[in-house]
Amino acid sequence: MAEPAQVAAELDEARAAEMLAKLKEGRERVLAQIRRVIIGQDEVVDQVLLAFFAGGHCLITGVPGLAKTLLIMSLGEALDLSFRRIQFTPDLMPSDITGTEILEEDRASRQRTMKFLRGPIFANIILADEINRTPPKTQAALLEAMQERQVSVGGVTYPLERPFFVLATQNPIEQEGTYPLPAIQQDRFMFSIIIGYPKRAEEIDIVGQTTSRRRERLDCVMHREELLDYQHVVREIPVADPVARYAVRLVAMSRPRAEGAPDFVRDYVTWGASLRASHYLVLAGKARAVLSGRFGVSVGDIEAVALPVLRHRIITNFKAEAARIRSEQIIQRLLETVPKPASGL
Repeated sequence: MAEPAQVAAELDEARAAEMLAKLKEGRERVLAQIRRVIIGQDEVVDQVLLAFFAGGHCLITGVPGLAKTLLIMSLGEALDLSFRRIQFTPDLMPSDITGTEILEEDRASRQRTMKFLRGPIFANIILADEINRTPPKTQAALLEAMQERQVSVGGVTYPLERPFFVLATQNPIEQEGTYPLPAIQQDRFMFSIIIGYPKRAEEIDIVGQTTSRRRERLDCVMHREELLDYQHVVREIPVADPVARYAVRLVAMSRPRAEGAPDFVRDYVTWGASLRASHYLVLAGKARAVLSGRFGVSVGDIEAVALPVLRHRIITNFKAEAARIRSEQIIQRLLETVPKPASGL
């Protein structure tokens, strides 16, 4: 007869395998809906889905017309979550995002009281469209919501319903009429995703699809409670100590004043990645492992998410700008330089 401890271990393994299968199947359902309207951009779609299952925010950068907004709106349709779009403009005010208090009079008692009118931030999915077209003061209205999942207005704190995602799109800074996002704002985003032009064959398919019929409505294939369960599973995934140490060391070596920092970091980097980078590297690695059907994070998972997690957190200096060295090149050299665990996890 099997020992109780052995039976419990077998049940835990069976439950874990069942949850992994369900999560992978849920991802496939969402992906199938997105593929009905989004052609190509496989890497971008995968990274956005990783952020959703990990519970993080995304900043998506690309020139106009590359379906950034369509991708996020499609996710809102495929998931049973409340969705609000905020079009950022130069005259947008913080209260247009968070909400505002108004003086309201009771018709019966004639008494006047302050009433809070909720802004569009009170939704599960927020599309911050062209976030860099509004000044930093208005951009900062998202900070508390993104970090603490709450909004404070008039000395009162209002919690936001979970899950809560901010998916922001922005045009490249080189374009006119834009405001650079402050580093503290960028650090709130789990991923910084760059969306490029589609391949020639994909562009032909896109033109054929968009000029032949109206865009079809997508089916809702995942509910709020289901997504919250999946996010819980992601956080429960174990991380071996060597893998966690590798992620932390990778981030630490991006800081020019850190002990043992490579010469190319000292030469070209003003500020390295923050503590949030280590947190998001491991969390995104967990999500990638789970969505691949594995109950454990590997070094390969950390390397795969390093670029979108770190690219907006490494601030290069004037010397790097003169040499046309971007943060992506720094990250690639770090991946080649920082020693990997000897165990080969």
